[in-house]
Amino acid sequence: MKKTIAGVDIPDGAMARAATDLTRGTESELMFHHALRTFLFGALTGYRENWAFDADLLYVSAMFHNAGLNAKYQDSPYRFEVDSANAARDFLQQYAVADQRIEEVWAALALHTTPGIPEHMSPLIAMLSAGVQMDVRGARYDEFTAQQRDEIVQAYPRESGFKKKLIEAYARGMEHRPATTFGTVNADVLDRWDPNYRRLNFCGLVLGCDWPN
Repeated sequence: MKKTIAGVDIPDGAMARAATDLTRGTESELMFHHALRTFLFGALTGYRENWAFDADLLYVSAMFHNAGLNAKYQDSPYRFEVDSANAARDFLQQYAVADQRIEEVWAALALHTTPGIPEHMSPLIAMLSAGVQMDVRGARYDEFTAQQRDEIVQAYPRESGFKKKLIEAYARGMEHRPATTFGTVNADVLDRWDPNYRRLNFCGLVLGCDWPN
């Protein structure tokens, strides 16, 4: 891989290389490139905000943030984000990473689809969410220069039909566990993907619960 893209150095230590190899071997090229762009847009957000951060941990977070969508979790009862976070934790425990930093990575992955929370937490958590949201839905698109966007996409292309293919990848990773989408943007994915999906409604849960009043 090119080592510097849009002014961001791609981590190349043993841990980063292992994360790269694992992700490349278990995810499609579309999702692998999405993970790389997520890291780059997240890092650029950190630079813009003058945040101090560990690039290796941000990189590992980006590599693992969609791990829970993989077929190996087909029988999982958990949110895919939790499966991703658990996988990242297991991976990081093989390296000399402090427990507190591992838990920060866990939180970054678990919360990356929960709007309105990550940006108020640590830089790592905020940057992962920002990178994902920029690449998926163009959040704060104009805060990145055209040169930055073009260089990143040239290095790791958004293939033709990326938007619809990404939604399909999310849907296929969650369609067996629809209840886990409650309260997250994931409910929107299944609502569009599966004509038989019926999203839970918080008010209905309150009014229909066993309490008499």
